[in-house]
Amino acid sequence: MMQLKSIAVSALTLLSVHALAQKRYTEALTPTESAKTIQLREEFAIEPFATEPDVLSPVDLVFDALGNAFVVEMGDYPYDAQPGRFKGRIRLLKDTDGDGKIDKSYVFADGLPSATSVLPYKDGLIVCAAPDILLLRDTNGDFKADSREVLFTGFFAKNSEAQITSMRYGVDNWIYANNNGQAGMITSPLRPDAPPLNVAGGSFRFRLDKKLFEAESGSGQFGLAVDEWGHRFYTQNTLHIQQSPIAWRYLHRHNHLPSFRSDVNISDHELEMFQKSATPYWRQQRSDRRQAKFDSLKTGLTEWARDHFTGASGGTFYGGDGFPEAFRGNIFTGDVAGNLIHRDVIKTTDGSPAFTATRAEGEKDREFLASTDPWFRPANLTTGPDGYLYVIDMYRQHIETPVSIPEDLKKDMDFANGEQYGRIWRVFPKAGEKRPVTLPDLHSKTPAELTALLSHPNQWWRLNAQRILVEKQDKSVIAALQQMAVTHADPRTRLHAIYTLEALDGLNEAIVKKALGDTHAGVREHAIILAEKYPAFLPDIIALTKDAAPQVAYQACLSTGQFAGKEALTGLAGCAEKYTENASWRLGILSSKAGSSPEMLRLLVERNNFFNTPSPGKLQFIDDYAYITGFRNEKNEMAELLEMLNTKLQGKEWAVAALSGLFKGVRKSPNKREAEKSVSKNLKKLEDNGPEIVKRHVAELRKVLNIN
Repeated sequence: MMQLKSIAVSALTLLSVHALAQKRYTEALTPTESAKTIQLREEFAIEPFATEPDVLSPVDLVFDALGNAFVVEMGDYPYDAQPGRFKGRIRLLKDTDGDGKIDKSYVFADGLPSATSVLPYKDGLIVCAAPDILLLRDTNGDFKADSREVLFTGFFAKNSEAQITSMRYGVDNWIYANNNGQAGMITSPLRPDAPPLNVAGGSFRFRLDKKLFEAESGSGQFGLAVDEWGHRFYTQNTLHIQQSPIAWRYLHRHNHLPSFRSDVNISDHELEMFQKSATPYWRQQRSDRRQAKFDSLKTGLTEWARDHFTGASGGTFYGGDGFPEAFRGNIFTGDVAGNLIHRDVIKTTDGSPAFTATRAEGEKDREFLASTDPWFRPANLTTGPDGYLYVIDMYRQHIETPVSIPEDLKKDMDFANGEQYGRIWRVFPKAGEKRPVTLPDLHSKTPAELTALLSHPNQWWRLNAQRILVEKQDKSVIAALQQMAVTHADPRTRLHAIYTLEALDGLNEAIVKKALGDTHAGVREHAIILAEKYPAFLPDIIALTKDAAPQVAYQACLSTGQFAGKEALTGLAGCAEKYTENASWRLGILSSKAGSSPEMLRLLVERNNFFNTPSPGKLQFIDDYAYITGFRNEKNEMAELLEMLNTKLQGKEWAVAALSGLFKGVRKSPNKREAEKSVSKNLKKLEDNGPEIVKRHVAELRKVLNIN
């Protein structure tokens, strides 16, 4: 009897909790009902492309060369995938009658550990499923993968929000993926001879045609937008758009740099967004508690419960041709916590290697799309072969991970509520005739026909045509590509042709030389990278450090640093004199062996332009340069720098910057060697002749050097 009473009490408790949850949190809407809650720019309309049960918990979508839609389903979210019970799936969606809506759904692959991203390759599909990147293939035509090959392994495999994800095929034939800076020692069965690759602190890129893989700069989370010129913009929960102007291969030319962050938050509107949905009960409660704590400690901090990015996800470059011109080249980013899609217009800023992301006209106080349905979770976006924008809606009652919510607040929260739903929406313009559904068939195209598609106005067609040409390795198109690379009117097509030639071993010096003088900055920027293989082009590269386009000038600086000798030093010195107020420029110069060498300092002193007037950027450059000198701690280098402070570099500002950098560098240096007598002698001179602030820095350096 007591047992029955206990069961009854438990049942009543569960019912009361469920009732409370219903009161605090709304229930799911049908796709038709949810569509009515969406407030969209007046130029556009939205319609369902696929809904449950054909798709469940979707987080990524890609169209293959036949127009098939492959969707990643993250059934494990928000919990860690459990071995033996993995719920990650890849679903193949087909529109068999051409009406623009999915009518066939197949489970292409299941039992995957938190799959996050897919990309077509040859007759298969590359899948990010940490700790692996896999190649899945259907070899018998039953729409189910029966071949599974590990391409890379060793990636971080815990929190699904921070795993390897967001694969994108770049115009340079590299496939890029976000890694959120997570640690991992990556190996590949494709290259058993290659040592494990440490990707901690960066992202990842690879080329299957050349069996190459390496770390890449940037700590992106879920969302990677790659524009038509190869610039990468990545998403992080609270920072909806960032960029790393400097590639990993330049950042790691030597290991003496002070700690740095190559990521640049390029938004000019910070965390602000315009949310239409109500604030969830748990979030308001948590924010109120945090704010009370901040106020009691008098921190001056503000805890935002809404209208600020906290769940930014799926940043995507729109390179299609189906939207009006004003929307092309924009970046669209969802916020799953704010139930909206934000649009950024990307602009160049004078002197900055990084771009600026700004709100468009007409969206200064609103978003491109916002829903009042709190279940609407735009986790990702993509552009289709039709030129329209597709929204991957995970559709969940709660999207946050349980670990971030206080225990008492999550008692009435069911974090799996919604795994039975999933929607993919298509956004298209109202004006004009809606485009008919035409399924592509790129696999049946001849190499010549694929080459012609490199001039298609939709980036989807150009990239897939290039990818297939690279995969086929048919050299019969080399002559046509060479002509296209130098004469085609569209600079995007010229760039596609150049990199297709690069993959087919059909690129030559004449084409690179022509591209260095191209009328479009994007082509010049890539020509500089390709010119690194040709020492004879160094004068051309150095000349481009003065290019009017900051991205071109910056790439020229980075590429100049790949060379040694007086000519390269002169080019780098010119960059230091002109650009050191910008942190990315300082990093770009000092990351090179030449730009951080003793010869570099001698040249700057000799030219007498850099040291004429101290400025914040120049002083920081000297601080960082001195750090490298101290960390490297090679014979006579520190002594020479101190000698210059006594004889050439007048002013306490230079002395303080250099001594500060030396102190930090020596303190962290693994090269613990005894300082030369001339170091002590020059420190004594600085101490005797300098003001009090210099004396203090001298004393600090003496202490770390263990000299009196």
